[in-house]
Amino acid sequence: MPYAKFILPTAPTQPVTMNMGMSMPAWYDIKGLDERANESCKGIVESRDRITKIMKDEHDATGLPFARMLLAGFSQGGALSLWTGLQLPAEQRPAGIVVMSGYLAAAGQFTLTPELKDLPIFHGHGQMDPMVQFSYAQKTQKRLQDAGLTNYELKAYPIQHSVSPSEIADVLKFIQKVLPPDDTCTIKLKDPSEMSVKELKAAIRKAGLASKAIGFMEKREFIQLLQNHRAGKL
Repeated sequence: MPYAKFILPTAPTQPVTMNMGMSMPAWYDIKGLDERANESCKGIVESRDRITKIMKDEHDATGLPFARMLLAGFSQGGALSLWTGLQLPAEQRPAGIVVMSGYLAAAGQFTLTPELKDLPIFHGHGQMDPMVQFSYAQKTQKRLQDAGLTNYELKAYPIQHSVSPSEIADVLKFIQKVLPPDDTCTIKLKDPSEMSVKELKAAIRKAGLASKAIGFMEKREFIQLLQNHRAGKL
């Protein structure tokens, strides 16, 4: 999908009850794997706000419609994508949601946005998952369908708490279906030669090229680096 941009945020490091209280990357606290323990999910609101800010910042910076954005994640990331995406305001409706080995977290704090009842959802899950059991995925699908969701696909795979090539292929098909090429949504990037030094440095940091710009003194050096990156020469 050469026309797609992927943003991959990392979960914050925070204490997790199930990890003996030690800190680890997590979108929210996990007290246990049973449904009752899953109700608290301390930190999920803050993580949702972080994801919605990323979406809004992208929209404000590029003009990309929310309808051309998609939320996806694995395990906690999938749970957060589901919890965030289905509660977005109608005017920020995304193209769809991909959940891999996830579930509906903090169900008691969840309210489906009525206008999103037909939002396409793809949920891939391992039948032998010992951490997030397949029954959790089935209960998630049923709970959301009972809430009015009409376009929820749950597909099982003969794997544990992981992904497989066949699941990735199915995810790609889903994304291509809900986000087909659309030239009217093409984002035109500002020409590096027209950028200020501040804009160049920001673009270089965003592209993960900061280490390659160490020691640069001249504006032309920043311009050349960004041009080479965009041309695929790095």
